[in-house]
Amino acid sequence: MTLPLNFSASERSSWRIDSLLLLAALTLISLGLTMVASASFSYAEHNFNNEFYFVKRHAIYIFIGLTVMAVTFFTPPSVWSQYSRLWMLLAILLLIIVLIPGIGREVNGSRRWLSLGGMTLQVSELAKVATVVFMASYFANSRENFGDHWRDWAKPLGVLMLPLFLLLMEPDFGSLVVLSCTFMAMLFLTGIKMWHYLGLVFAGSSVLFIFAEAAPYRMARLSSFLDPWSDQFNSGYQLTQSLIAFGRGEWFGVGLGQSVQKMLYLPEAHTDFVFAIFAEEFGFIGVLCLLGLYVLLVWRIFSLSKKAVAQEYWYGVFVLIGFGCLISGQTLINLGVNAGFLPTKGLTLPFVSYGGSSLMVTCAMVGMMLRIGHELHPDTQVVRRVRRGR
Repeated sequence: MTLPLNFSASERSSWRIDSLLLLAALTLISLGLTMVASASFSYAEHNFNNEFYFVKRHAIYIFIGLTVMAVTFFTPPSVWSQYSRLWMLLAILLLIIVLIPGIGREVNGSRRWLSLGGMTLQVSELAKVATVVFMASYFANSRENFGDHWRDWAKPLGVLMLPLFLLLMEPDFGSLVVLSCTFMAMLFLTGIKMWHYLGLVFAGSSVLFIFAEAAPYRMARLSSFLDPWSDQFNSGYQLTQSLIAFGRGEWFGVGLGQSVQKMLYLPEAHTDFVFAIFAEEFGFIGVLCLLGLYVLLVWRIFSLSKKAVAQEYWYGVFVLIGFGCLISGQTLINLGVNAGFLPTKGLTLPFVSYGGSSLMVTCAMVGMMLRIGHELHPDTQVVRRVRRGR
């Protein structure tokens, strides 16, 4: 059963906000601004002759992100569900547009960005959210009859193939992996037959391995990940510099702003490898605190999904699980890459890394999840109305 979520302001008793979820997100955003400032000074001064270049831009991104969070919070979830096909279509169109030479911006061999008014938009970030919203609406509407036949899961899988193919063309293999795993997590909740599901897992894993092996640069990353010190000044350079940062951090770190690796030694120090700089400056204890914030955030997300299951609000369940998997999956990959547990991937650390697209999209997800949390609160009129009708 889906809750009727369109109700007027006069029908609400008050706004209910999951304070722990919001606190974890805002704390991570604050840490992100601090670390972008610390990690980018040297690079900004060397390349732009302005040490505050990235700090100012990131502060603007935070303001925009918080505004987006407020907008998504005050937008009823039914709006996202109603127009889910439109969001999916727009995401696919943007993924196509970004591949057009002269329109899409190419950086380090990947064409992932659109330039808009002096700002860059990473289309894959929008595609992730649009895909989760679309799949959540589809799965929620067809859940009662889902899983009886292979055609039930073949339809959404066919839709997913198009954005995955476009992500592969950019290429953005990291986003492809995160989105694929998120889809599989959402599909598991539909009640799909287990042998169908295991077959899809095997087939998907095989395809991902083939794609990884087909590209020489991906295999080079894999070999350098297994033994970065064998080619520490070429393919293993980024990872070895990251590991040096971890080693210098020891237990309590060298202190905020005292990192040596950010002095043009570690590439992408304020974006993909900001966690390594954090580990160097705050040490093992600081890393544990940061991991604790992410654990708190993800725990609150899945706690809300448990409430949604209890109230049979399946659209909320799928959205929460999808967003929770997106955030936790991207976080795990980024941390694993920085620590040398995973091959290098161009994925930012949610809320912390420099990047307007990632920050705005994660803020949008938090706003939507907070709104779903409000709808699930026992004090809201809509929940009491449904309970009285049972």
